[in-house]
Amino acid sequence: MYQNNPNISLPENLDTVVWKYLDLSKFLDLLLSRKLFMSRSDKFEDQYEGTFSEPTFEEIRKISENNPEFLDAYKTQRKNVVISSWHINEYESFAMWQIFTQNSEGLAIQSTIRRIQESLHLEKQYVQHIGEVNYIDYKKEYIPFNDDFFPFLFKRKSFQYEREVRIISNLSSHNLTINEGVKIDIDINKMIEKIYIHPKSENWYKNLVIQLVGQLGFDFTIEKSDLESDILI
Repeated sequence: MYQNNPNISLPENLDTVVWKYLDLSKFLDLLLSRKLFMSRSDKFEDQYEGTFSEPTFEEIRKISENNPEFLDAYKTQRKNVVISSWHINEYESFAMWQIFTQNSEGLAIQSTIRRIQESLHLEKQYVQHIGEVNYIDYKKEYIPFNDDFFPFLFKRKSFQYEREVRIISNLSSHNLTINEGVKIDIDINKMIEKIYIHPKSENWYKNLVIQLVGQLGFDFTIEKSDLESDILI
């Protein structure tokens, strides 16, 4: 279930549009299971996930000289924090299509912060928070560590193009062995506002997606991306 964390920042407007780009197999898994996959934080490509900037690390290192378990706890935490990443943008993003869909058979889910918050009510086992990622210079800028989630809500400036907002959970207290991640219950109809089909896809693919979604009992608005629409001149 979603819980507000006053330490974690969110866009002021909860109707801010967010997107998730994924391939057909992951989309069908979402619909079939009615569960959202959340990845273990240290499984992302960015090796800095869940770590600290240099100014913060220096402070933590000094603390750890007399209390080595302090630093060990942060290292262990990376295996217990799970994340689902979304992209903030009023419009679909050509760059996100390129990065997160491997071929022309990808899809994009359009939602809002509010919809995601409300869709998490079905999950009773784990608590989720939602936070906007801050992009900083890891050599110069400081990451506070008075909240366990802060290391996972900061990234290097080179990732600014992601404009990321994250659903995030710390499962340390559940004594789990998390491999790639966990799946949480989600209200699919509440979460998904609209589905966009890859701009380079063929018409048969759009029809296939419409058919599959209907057979699974859903009635989403499905549109072909207009990023590849015909020019006017």
